[in-house]
Amino acid sequence: MSPTGHDHGVAAADGWSVRATEALAGAGYRRGGARAALIGLLDAQRCALSAAEIEEALRAGAGGGRPVARASIYRILEELEGLKLVTRVEVGQGLARFEAAREEGHHHHMVCDACGIVIPFEDVELERSIQRLAERVTFTVAEHDVVLHGACGECAASA
Repeated sequence: MSPTGHDHGVAAADGWSVRATEALAGAGYRRGGARAALIGLLDAQRCALSAAEIEEALRAGAGGGRPVARASIYRILEELEGLKLVTRVEVGQGLARFEAAREEGHHHHMVCDACGIVIPFEDVELERSIQRLAERVTFTVAEHDVVLHGACGECAASA
């Protein structure tokens, strides 16, 4: 179960935590318990978490963890983002979520505007459409993220 209370599954270990730890060391960042706990947590997640969710999960012992102050969480996320090891997902209303930037398993997000759940999804046809659009308008897409807003099944049923 994720910190949001919704189960989205857990990512399979793909060496992201090792890659992240090595990249941080190579960039001159010291090894530390807070960094290790945050990296462990992100490596275990399949989808993006907010800084508050990360803080809550670490306080509860996730990631092999220990409590980490919110300011430290933002600092570490900024370091990871600067090294392109995490992806920032802007879900609207000034809220950003963060997830491990994995080499495989590219996905997009659906955001329930009622309860805030973020649901990851993959769609081969969407990826093909983006590629066809890029070819049609002669544009090289370096990266993309699609965020759909609406209501999850639970919220739609109770509306």
